[in-house]
Amino acid sequence: MKNLILILVTTCISMVSIVLMNSESTEFATNSSVEPAENIVVPDNYRNWAFLGSWAIAHAEEKGSSGMHNVFTESKNIEYYKKNGSFPDGAVIVKELLKAQTRPMTTGIASSATEIEGWFVMVKDTQNRYPNNPLWGNGWGWAYFEADSPNKTVSTNFRVDCLGCHTPVQNTDWLFIDGYPVLNDK
Repeated sequence: MKNLILILVTTCISMVSIVLMNSESTEFATNSSVEPAENIVVPDNYRNWAFLGSWAIAHAEEKGSSGMHNVFTESKNIEYYKKNGSFPDGAVIVKELLKAQTRPMTTGIASSATEIEGWFVMVKDTQNRYPNNPLWGNGWGWAYFEADSPNKTVSTNFRVDCLGCHTPVQNTDWLFIDGYPVLNDK
């Protein structure tokens, strides 16, 4: 009987340890954001993730830049950032680009989002897993997708296609952290 109780207690402790380890770990590129061939994809359920912040672009020079830009990541990445001051390996950031309309409303002239124009997806890579892939570097995987082709990135090289916009925030891990007040909430 004592052996049976000891086995049951040991089994319970092992099961709790496994659950705790899995809940605290960060899995690289969760939610299938990276396919086996190093290709970044738009996660299907990103709108169920935590909302980081939004950008309203009134006038833009480049295609895909104007409108409303909503940014999402998983809640666990926000908690990790608050604790460590950086995003964990495998964190996925999705910036959803939406066209906008502006019109008079009872509250005044207002803009609201309309249809999806595209997505920017970044995947944190602290291990430099894909050094020969031109979409991976500087600690991230980088990709842009147009609305009519969400499964195929139009980005070809992050240095050419992405860094131009992100160079001003090189010191904050290439992200415009100041636009995400939730990262500073205590």
